[in-house]
Amino acid sequence: MFIVADQLNGWLSAVSWVILAVVLRHAMAGVAWRKLADDGLLHPYFATTVIVMVAWTLKAGVEVGLGFHFIGATLLTLMFGWRLALVATLVALLGSYISLGGELQVFAANLLLKGAVPVLVSHALLCLAQRRLPHHIFVYIFVNGFFGAALAVLAQAAGVSLVLVTTGAYDGAYLVSDYLAFTPLMMFGEAWITGMLVAIFVSYRPELLSTFDDRSYLTNKAP
Repeated sequence: MFIVADQLNGWLSAVSWVILAVVLRHAMAGVAWRKLADDGLLHPYFATTVIVMVAWTLKAGVEVGLGFHFIGATLLTLMFGWRLALVATLVALLGSYISLGGELQVFAANLLLKGAVPVLVSHALLCLAQRRLPHHIFVYIFVNGFFGAALAVLAQAAGVSLVLVTTGAYDGAYLVSDYLAFTPLMMFGEAWITGMLVAIFVSYRPELLSTFDDRSYLTNKAP
């Protein structure tokens, strides 16, 4: 479910549009559409974006603004990088708005919470793992795939809860007992699906993962 206009203060809505504009400007400035086509990832990109869009329309809701669904942000980030992943979540949210209905004034806040936050968290973890951890295939799958997806769900749920508590839409105790209490289940589900797909891609279609480099993760590695 989307955050609705009644749950967001006017000033917070305005701030969210400013933040989104800055993030999107930075992301779009570095999008390599030609490289995406040259690498043969254009069709997989569009197909994955549509799948995520459909997944965002199939959700279980607790109350207005509190919903659970497959995010797909970590998978998008590992497959196409954070810039293209953010654009994909923008398209996915637009499709969800068209299908389910949504209020334009809170579009930016919803995109930041449902797209930008999990995408940037996944990207940050990827960068951290590449710098601090061994370049090993199992590190990529389990840290960036499994744990990254779980962390993305946690970040999204925490962000939504923080906004709704700040605006007074829900009481903090209610969110903890009736929303955040179910978050570990969604974290496990997201981690399992994402980790499984990443493991399959690494094994059979590594070219679908733009953040995975055979020379770095597989060459001269001990069995």
